[in-house]
Amino acid sequence: MIGVICKPEQRPAAEEFFQLFKTPWEFFREGEAYDVILTTAARLPEADASLLLICGSEIKSCDRAANLDPQIHERGTFLRSAAGQFPLYGEALLFAPGQHRVICSTAASDIVGVQIQSAKAPIIRLGYDLFQEIEFLLTVGQSLDHASIPTLELHVALLREIILGAGIPVLEIAPAPAGCDFSVCLTHDIDFVGIRRHKFDHTMWGFLYRSTIGALRDALLGKLSVARLLKRWKAAASLPFVHLGWAADFWMPFEWYLKVEKDLSPTYFFIPFKGRAGEKVSVPHPERRACAYDITDIPEWITRLKAEGCEVGVHGIDAWHSVEKGRQEREQVARSTGDSVPGIRMHWLMRDGETSAVLERAGFAYDSTLGYNETPGYRAGTSQVFRPLDARELLELPMHIQDGALFFQKRAGLSETEAWKRCEVMLANGSRFGGVLTLLWHDRSFGPERFWGEFYVRLVEQLKSLPVWFATGSQITSWFRARRSVTFQRLPSAEGCTRVKLCGPGHRINPPLKVRVYSAANAGGFTEFAWDGYNDVVPSDSSKAARSRSRAEISPALAA
Repeated sequence: MIGVICKPEQRPAAEEFFQLFKTPWEFFREGEAYDVILTTAARLPEADASLLLICGSEIKSCDRAANLDPQIHERGTFLRSAAGQFPLYGEALLFAPGQHRVICSTAASDIVGVQIQSAKAPIIRLGYDLFQEIEFLLTVGQSLDHASIPTLELHVALLREIILGAGIPVLEIAPAPAGCDFSVCLTHDIDFVGIRRHKFDHTMWGFLYRSTIGALRDALLGKLSVARLLKRWKAAASLPFVHLGWAADFWMPFEWYLKVEKDLSPTYFFIPFKGRAGEKVSVPHPERRACAYDITDIPEWITRLKAEGCEVGVHGIDAWHSVEKGRQEREQVARSTGDSVPGIRMHWLMRDGETSAVLERAGFAYDSTLGYNETPGYRAGTSQVFRPLDARELLELPMHIQDGALFFQKRAGLSETEAWKRCEVMLANGSRFGGVLTLLWHDRSFGPERFWGEFYVRLVEQLKSLPVWFATGSQITSWFRARRSVTFQRLPSAEGCTRVKLCGPGHRINPPLKVRVYSAANAGGFTEFAWDGYNDVVPSDSSKAARSRSRAEISPALAA
C-alpha cells in the first residue's frame, strides 16, 4: 500500500495518476503502516514505511543532512532512468555527485534522483515534482518535439522500478484486458460523403490541382511513383463522369472500410449540421470547416453501419466551446441513429482548456479529440483512457495515429517507409505499456488523390496479428471505466502484516481485467491472472508467487 502526501492543489492529479498506475494506494493517514510513503509536500512524515520517496524541486531538510548540495533549478530537463528517457516539464533540482546511489540523471549526466543511506527505511530523493508533471501532461500536454514519447507511462514505469528495487512487491491492474497486450480503436472522421456534392468549389478545384499539377510536381521531386501518378491522373480524368453518374463516386468510403475492418468494431464520427463552419475558429480559412453534408443525408448508411457493429459518434462543430450547441449536435446525431450517442471528436480537433467540462455538461460520456494534427504521438503522454482534471465523469480516449499527420506535406510529410517505422514504434509501446492505440483514417484517404488505403490495410493486418482487443470507442472507455471502479481494501493478516483485497464493481467486466503481481525478488518478474470483477479477490503473496514475466503463468486468487 502506498501512502501519498501532496500539496492540497495536487490531489486531483495524484488521484488520476493512481487511476493510470492502478495499484493499492491512499492519501496518507496518521497511524497507518505503509509499504511506501510518497510525498511532494514540504513536511516529511514520521511514519512506519519500508520506503520513503521524496519528490520535489524545492530544497528539503534531508538534502542538507545527506550532503546532496542541491544548487541548480532547471526547466526542460530530459531524464534518463532504468525505465527509459523522458522529458520533465517543471523545474528539476540537481544534486552533487557523492556516495549515494544514482536513480536517474539528465542527458548531461547531472544527478536528479538518488538513494539516501538511512539507518531506517531506504529514502529515494527525486528532484522533481511527480504530480506537477502529471498535471502538466493531462492539461497542457506535450510539445511536438516530444510527441513520440509516452512520458506519463514512463513515470509509472520508473515508480514501479523504484518500489521493486527497494524489495517491495507490486500489485497492479494492467491497462489492458486479460489475454491482450493493448486495445485498438479504429476511427473515421467523416468530412466528405462523395465528391459529387462538390461542384466548382474549393474542394473540387483542390482535388484537381493535387491530382494533376501537384502530382506531377511530387513525381519530379521523387515523392510519388509513376504508378501512383498515373492513378491520380486517371481519377482526375474520371471526375466529369462521376458527376454525371456514369462512374462510381470514389469518395464514398463505407463499403471499402466495412470490408477492411470486418468484425473489428470501428467508430465513425459524423457531421451533425451541414454548411456550418463553426464559431471561434481562429485558424486560417475557417470557412473551409463547413461541410457539404450532414448525418441526415445518409440514413441508409447509418442503418448499415450499426447493423455491421460499428459505433456512430458526433464530429462536433461548436460543442468544444458551447454546452447548448453541444447538446444540439448530440441530439441531431441521436435522432439519426435512434440511440444514445456517447462519444464525440471535434472537427479539426478544436479544443481549449474548458472543452472537457463543456462536453461533459453537453451529455457526452467520452471525447476523442486529444491528439496532434501535425504528427503521430502522445499528446497527454499516455496511451490510456483518462479523466481530464476538469471533468467529473467524462473520459478522454486519446488519438495517436492520424493519416494526415503522417503524410501531409505541411505536417510530418513522411514517406510510407518512414511512416511505417513510426507506427511500429507505437505498436511496440502498446505491447510494453498497454493502454489503447487509437487510429484516425479519414473518409477519403483510401482513394484518390491520397491513396493511403494500402498503407492502412497493412497497418490493420499487422494489428490483427498481435494479441490486441479491437473495440469501439464506447466499449473501450466503458472497460476503462470499469477498471477505474475497482478499489483496494486493507486486510490485516494473522502474521500482522497488511494484505489487500481487490473489490470489484459487483458486475462482470468483459473482457476481464488483467491483474499482475510483480516480484521484487526476481528482477520485477510477475505472474498474472484474469479477473472479471464479480467476486472480490485476494491475490497471493507476490514475493512467493511471482516467477516470470510469462503471460502463461497464473497467480492464484482467493474469492473473498
